[in-house]
Amino acid sequence: MFTRRSNKELGKESMTDETVDLTNCDKEPIHIPGLIQPHGVLLVLQDSTLEIIQVSSNTQEVIGRQPQQLLGKPLSDLLDAKQIKKIQQCLSEDFESINPLNLTIKHLNKSICFDGIVHCIDSVIILELEQKKAKGKTNFLHFYQQIRGTITRIQKAPTLLEMCQFVVKEVRRITGFERVMIYRFDQEGAGSVIAEDTDQETSYLNLRYPSSDIPKQARQLYTLNWLRLIPDANYQPVALIPANNPLTNQPLDLSLSVLRSVSPIHVEYLQNMGVTASMSISLIQDQKLWGLIACHHSSPKHVPYNIRTMCEFIGQVMSVELANKEASEDIDYKMQLKLLQTQFVEALSQAEYFLDGMVQLKSQLLNLVNATGAVICSGNQYIRVGETPSEQEIDGLLDWIKPHLHQSLFATRSLSKNYPAAQSYQVIASGVLALEISRVDHNYILWFRPEVIQTVNWGGNPNKPVEVLDNGSLLLSPRKSFDLWQETVRGCSLPWKPWEIETVAELRNLIVGIVLRQAEEMALKNFELQRSNEELDSFAYIASHDLKEPLRGIHNYANFLMEDYADALNDDGVAKLQTLVRLTQRMENLINSLLHFSRLGRSELMRQTVNLNDLVQQVIATLTIARPQSEIEFRIPQPLPSVECDRAQVNELCTNLISNAIKYNDKAQKWVEIGCIGEAGESKIFYVRDNGIGIAQEYLEKIFQIFRRLHGRDEFGGGTGAGLTIARKIVERHGGRIWVESTPTQGSTFYFTLSAEANP
Repeated sequence: MFTRRSNKELGKESMTDETVDLTNCDKEPIHIPGLIQPHGVLLVLQDSTLEIIQVSSNTQEVIGRQPQQLLGKPLSDLLDAKQIKKIQQCLSEDFESINPLNLTIKHLNKSICFDGIVHCIDSVIILELEQKKAKGKTNFLHFYQQIRGTITRIQKAPTLLEMCQFVVKEVRRITGFERVMIYRFDQEGAGSVIAEDTDQETSYLNLRYPSSDIPKQARQLYTLNWLRLIPDANYQPVALIPANNPLTNQPLDLSLSVLRSVSPIHVEYLQNMGVTASMSISLIQDQKLWGLIACHHSSPKHVPYNIRTMCEFIGQVMSVELANKEASEDIDYKMQLKLLQTQFVEALSQAEYFLDGMVQLKSQLLNLVNATGAVICSGNQYIRVGETPSEQEIDGLLDWIKPHLHQSLFATRSLSKNYPAAQSYQVIASGVLALEISRVDHNYILWFRPEVIQTVNWGGNPNKPVEVLDNGSLLLSPRKSFDLWQETVRGCSLPWKPWEIETVAELRNLIVGIVLRQAEEMALKNFELQRSNEELDSFAYIASHDLKEPLRGIHNYANFLMEDYADALNDDGVAKLQTLVRLTQRMENLINSLLHFSRLGRSELMRQTVNLNDLVQQVIATLTIARPQSEIEFRIPQPLPSVECDRAQVNELCTNLISNAIKYNDKAQKWVEIGCIGEAGESKIFYVRDNGIGIAQEYLEKIFQIFRRLHGRDEFGGGTGAGLTIARKIVERHGGRIWVESTPTQGSTFYFTLSAEANP
């Protein structure tokens, strides 16, 4: 990310900050540095023969072999046949589920234990070895016990910020870093610290950082690798021998390497912050980098692989929960928008003409998106509400907006930056949200927000400094101070929230429906839905307060009786009280399941394109960690398609079906198959098949009834009996259906469909 340009290269350009393109940092090939960090060794193997064709130059220090002794040799010169077989098995499986391998290399009559990390890229196999600090295999039961409570707390956190604050505390507790932060990106790529846990005097909480701090290609690597560790930023890089991949004669692609060397500019950046060791955990939503869990330490710090695995798993679970937490934020405001939307439908459906209906909704029009001004355009008529530009200015603005519409919408919080003519009225209209209803009839709605002069707190001056070297060339370097640096921003309004834009987009569809004389039915459905939601809300309140509160009292008093009157009670009395405690716990579980089921019908579907292969693999990985003692063969006979669905709900659907297939299985060799049926272009039928205990014919429909269990309360791991009911609810909300075919003692197959399949 260093960029140097001589006077000759500059030509007639003046040597100002503007002549240095800050996007040059985005062009540095950080994925092919030709170097690694020295806390491990890297071996490159030919795919077909496992011949070592490239090595890092530190093999003598780490494994006691000179690079020349390894090049051209088979891997069997270094590892025994059993270990090589492990590596070969990896080549046909998912590397993320296999790594790390427990490998041992003998040197000077002693064995050195390593974590081996394997992946394929550029037609070669890359094997990285990190020496273990202690011998022994990873105890997955211990891992699960360590992480179980953390995952539960993440899932139960009531808000996004509370979840973030809990995660930074947990990651710091697990790793011992001096500072752990959650760094969230905005739409422009700038980031801000939204949660922090540290024992340092200086706090970075709520400080912003420019997008140039993490260039585009670095963000791309963060989406490929869940975790990135730099144990010592002052390390001496280790070169590869030979420098290029012998098969391609090109630099080796280290995008997926855990040892990949760090960009010099990033090293300098860390040094300027006083950071010697760092670790970053990616937070990914909708296959995009949402943010990072950033860990800093002022001295060298190597985090063992098993601890890194815990942190990576925390990052993955938190990534899944991001959508759920964001959906629950500002829930009252979202419900208010929905109510206003319903009022629009009712008013417009009764109006003979579009403009007449809109005139009746002036105040609601502003409240719909929290605007201070709005303009309704219909043909050559303008109806202005609140503070707006003049009609002549609106004419010019509409002409400029039309080519910039995307899916009939346009939104900006800083209009004058892209449309200079708006500077004259930016005080009342810095923010604009535009909706095109009909281009033919010239029907538009524009909403305006005023300029809000803001003071933005940056972590140091966000403008990357340009240094003029002795030879006259220019050097971009990271800033040296990260102290609070404030900037006054003009010409910007408060940002439009995503759900405000979504509300406007939905409004367009409703208005179009009204124009087609279908609004009466839509209004009726909205009314019924609103009433149903109110009834469900009332039920949820009763269940959570009127039922759970006395239940907790019974539970607590039963415990008090056992504690305070233990001497006065005989064994039979104590046993009955213990039974009472267990029953209250079970009833609370039933109430919680019922609440969850009722909320499914009220929550909005967050539809997105979801790769079912990735989702199912994630479910399998989670269930495998949760049941380390179970040996299950998972089969996916063909790639699963992508579908348009609510990722969180379909994740729960797959988790319920696959976990049931594992739970209700008494075979010595258990297997679960996940697949789909249907030709290209047809609606796919998905299935989860097992070789478990099966279900009798007369119970095939009854198993979907809530709290219906076919076995004793404590058989097959217990449970409330709500899982399949929730699964059916999720499928039906996606416009599909679910059914089961089963043969007792031989196994079951659960089939389901999901509407709105994504295009391949």
